[in-house]
Amino acid sequence: MRPLRYSINVSLDGCCDHQAMAADEELHRHAVENLARADALLFGRVTYEMMESAFRAPGGRPEWTEPFARTISAARKYVVSTTLDQVDWNAELVRGDLGAAVRRLKEEPGDGLFVGGVTLPMELAELGLIDEYEFVVHPRIVGHGRTLFAGLSQYVDLRLVSRFEFSSGAVAMSYEPRT
Repeated sequence: MRPLRYSINVSLDGCCDHQAMAADEELHRHAVENLARADALLFGRVTYEMMESAFRAPGGRPEWTEPFARTISAARKYVVSTTLDQVDWNAELVRGDLGAAVRRLKEEPGDGLFVGGVTLPMELAELGLIDEYEFVVHPRIVGHGRTLFAGLSQYVDLRLVSRFEFSSGAVAMSYEPRT
């Protein structure tokens, strides 16, 4: 069974607004390495539309973001949405029972699935379907915005499996659920 991995950038005070984080070349390289560990990406509508608008068309961004743009553009994508009628950019819609659909995707052969965003991962955490959580904590206090897992109905106990500090002071910490 291929694992479902989740990664998110977050401030010290728990904000997960992508515009509040300072992206740099090293963080983008790390994101490319994460994506390379997956056969497909799983997005909710908001994350899909944000990534598509930022990385589908060439140019208009720093050159050091191009490896990430190429990697994410080439990746197979599954988009969970009840409002979109169609998707493209190497993507297909996922409809119906979320748990059943994601379990089917996890049962397919391969190296893994990768999920980002806020709302969809919350639903997946509720269903116990995330196999690895990575939090890239940035050395910034934002003071506003969405926070992770607000309203989660039960604890998810985790075990630290790796930690990496970036030159910016951001720290990537990976966890697996305790069983």
